[in-house]
Amino acid sequence: MLLVLVRRLANIVPTLLAVIALIFLLFSVLPGSFISGMSEEGRTIDPAVMERMRKEMGLDDPLPERFAKYVLHIATGDLGTSFRTREPVTKLVGERVWPSLKLVFAAMLFAIAIGVPLGFIAALKPGSLVDTASMVGAISGLSLSQFWLGLMLMYLFALKLQWLPSFGYGDGGLTHIVLPAVALGVGPMALLARTTRAAVLDVLNADFVRTARSKGMSEQRVVTWHVLRNALVLVVTTVGLQFGSLMGAAVVVEKLFAWPGVGSLLVDSVFQRDIPTVQGCILLIVLFFLVINTLIDLAYVAIDPRIRYG
Repeated sequence: MLLVLVRRLANIVPTLLAVIALIFLLFSVLPGSFISGMSEEGRTIDPAVMERMRKEMGLDDPLPERFAKYVLHIATGDLGTSFRTREPVTKLVGERVWPSLKLVFAAMLFAIAIGVPLGFIAALKPGSLVDTASMVGAISGLSLSQFWLGLMLMYLFALKLQWLPSFGYGDGGLTHIVLPAVALGVGPMALLARTTRAAVLDVLNADFVRTARSKGMSEQRVVTWHVLRNALVLVVTTVGLQFGSLMGAAVVVEKLFAWPGVGSLLVDSVFQRDIPTVQGCILLIVLFFLVINTLIDLAYVAIDPRIRYG
């Protein structure tokens, strides 16, 4: 387990360097800047002031020099200074991390709690009404737009029934997180239901399961000791991939529900051309994905000791 952790952590460093280089180059070649955006908003800015701002922001430095400074600052934990607020990006992003994590964990908890049992039950009763209904629901869930679903949830539960608040973070309680978590979690829930069903059906048809039954082992013991654990490898893979991608997928939901997370900060910063903040948000999302993938690799070894990484 320790060896797997060390190897995965060693792989994170070059991956992060590649992502940092890609993010920096991408935003360096894009047309327009924060200063030009200010001019486009109708503000009259003295050319001398614009030139001074460009120097202060380092926009006139050669590209290799800017990249070297950027990497050096990231290595020391400095993500730069926001063009818009002149505050450290680390502070701006840090204030938004906890609300985003709460939303992602709540959405994934909802997806796992419903999707995995639903797929498991459907696999144990193939062709039944439960199986058909769950798979139809799963396909529908995968087809739904998060934006449309969020609007429908707001209309039904906030406007019509008035059970839950329609937007905002409030005091951070459960009532405000329910609707955005459901809107964000329906897609992963549907995918988990389909994946779990496929994994369980595949294990049920395996030779070792038929051998266990032929030896007189009860169906409950077969399902608990053989089917469940072997099917979990594929399920955990799907959970990890969905978990890691939810931080980026939450952008639409956070903006729709006025949720003060990293996603909404990213959208606002893109429109305002606040490049350092955009880069900091994307870097955090990528880092979150890499950490989740590392934890999933460790979970593989815990679930199935036969799995080893060379």
